[in-house]
Amino acid sequence: MKTILVVEDSNDIRENTVEILDLGGYKTLAAENGKRGVELAIKEKPDLIVCDIMMPELDGYGVLHLLKRNEDTANIPFIFLTAKIERADFRKGMEMGADDYITKPFEDIELLNAIEIRLKKAAVLEKKYTMTSTGINEFLKDVKNAGFIAQLSEQYSIESYSKKHNLYAEGKRPKFLYYIVKGKVKVYKTHEEGKDYITDILSTGDFIGYSALIENNNYNENAVILEDAEILQIPREDFLQMIYVDINVANRFIRIISQNMKEKQERLLNLAYSSLRKRVAKALVDIHKKYSVQNSNPAIEISREDIAHYVGTATESLIRTLSDFKASNLIEIKEGKIRISNVEKLDNLLY
Repeated sequence: MKTILVVEDSNDIRENTVEILDLGGYKTLAAENGKRGVELAIKEKPDLIVCDIMMPELDGYGVLHLLKRNEDTANIPFIFLTAKIERADFRKGMEMGADDYITKPFEDIELLNAIEIRLKKAAVLEKKYTMTSTGINEFLKDVKNAGFIAQLSEQYSIESYSKKHNLYAEGKRPKFLYYIVKGKVKVYKTHEEGKDYITDILSTGDFIGYSALIENNNYNENAVILEDAEILQIPREDFLQMIYVDINVANRFIRIISQNMKEKQERLLNLAYSSLRKRVAKALVDIHKKYSVQNSNPAIEISREDIAHYVGTATESLIRTLSDFKASNLIEIKEGKIRISNVEKLDNLLY
């Protein structure tokens, strides 16, 4: 059960707010002035604080200032509850680090919704994400669901794309963050000699195209629809607002994405130094995991040419290696589709 601290000098408003929160399923603490509020916050470390601005002894701005200076309370979500509605007051509170601003009188549901959203956002910032492309996608989806941006499915239309459609091209300026509702997309680069190298294969639930948006650069890779897909297009400005509206969100995202770049560099090193068998095995396991989003034992429906580009080898060499894996009962091939028989054994191939 989450604990909410209410700091309010008006007895009626304080008791009414506590009653609303009790009915909403929260544990509540109450303070009749700012000084007492700071003491309770430091002692109890509540999950969220609702605080009036105009109070005797220590006003709401003073409470927020003192709590932000204390390492133990600096990250507690903070909502101002006040009758003051001047724009300057709103801006002052937000600049000091307040998370929201509710004016009195307020509806019960307005208060409960504001608290629920702030608690969701706090959970996103506290959650541990893997420093991989999977972690990035999980983080972005949690950010979306926590209300850092309006519900995407309601705000933007979903576009349908057919197989082999170019989603974006190297050298072009990014306009959207793409979210794959259904289908698969391959991301690749073309070397000077004209050969393609697939850097990633993305599927349902993945975000794509965020690197160029974050870096404010043109795309340095191409994205092509691998199988018929439905994709949500989020305008660049809305994505940047989602990420940078809160400095804590921005810092978390940058840490994850920087580690993802390291992951891609390690993959390039593996391509350079691992044997062909190990490279093909690793590629098949990677693709298998991406296809496993909706099916625990999926058939891999990717052309041999695309798999070869993902591995960084000739198509003929890939076909010979797949034949070898089939003979060793590591994979099954039926009607051109590949199904891994033993994921663990393939993933731990020695040579």
